[in-house]
Amino acid sequence: MMRISETVKHLIIINVIMFVGTLTIGGGVLFYDWFAMHFPKNESFQYWQIITHMFMHGGGMHLFFNMFALWMFGSPVEHVLGSKRFLFIYFSAGLGAVALQVGYYYFKFYSGMSLLDSAGFNHMETLETLKSGFNIYDKRWESILSQEQLGSFVSIFNSTMVGASGCLMGIMAAFGMMNPNAELMLIFLPIPIKAKYFIPGIILIDLISGIRGQSIFGYGNVAHFAHVGGALTGFIIMWYWKKNQFNKNRWY
Repeated sequence: MMRISETVKHLIIINVIMFVGTLTIGGGVLFYDWFAMHFPKNESFQYWQIITHMFMHGGGMHLFFNMFALWMFGSPVEHVLGSKRFLFIYFSAGLGAVALQVGYYYFKFYSGMSLLDSAGFNHMETLETLKSGFNIYDKRWESILSQEQLGSFVSIFNSTMVGASGCLMGIMAAFGMMNPNAELMLIFLPIPIKAKYFIPGIILIDLISGIRGQSIFGYGNVAHFAHVGGALTGFIIMWYWKKNQFNKNRWY
């Protein structure tokens, strides 16, 4: 069994402490308002949430599976790369994850906003209506936006992101590039699959789910593009380091 590495151990401790804070401070609502990642147009958004949301989780099982994956993939990656490069990939992947997911949200949100603007609704008044309360909107919008567009428009404004999944996808990408022939298994599909097929397969499933707007496995409220963004960031960093490992441009 792989011995847990020091940085991974400390990250797990921080995540657990944050989860305990979620359960005990302000009934969880206040803690989420402070530290979950809100849509930037929402008044609840704060810049620190870009980092703090990586240590927040939506429930005990969410925390458990993410921390299990952090131990399983993070420890071997840290043992090879060292703590500094491990943390660089970890946080870079988290930032790549939030950038792609929020970028997708902006695209969807402003698609709806542009339709309302074209119909004569005042841009600032539309934002003020959205800010007036959770899931509140102007009933007149129903004549402009389809039910799906309206639901997406309002839900994105009120959306929150939590979890270390984006960071973990970057670490998994690094693990796969370092150990392409390592055999991995899904819990519900106990068939060994080599990492060079398993990890790209997981990323492809997230990409398809994100485009469809619904998980292939039926799970809801998953930031699929965050997973893709984290994985791509981890892959690009590892590719660059491997490509430049013998010249002056290497990071370490």
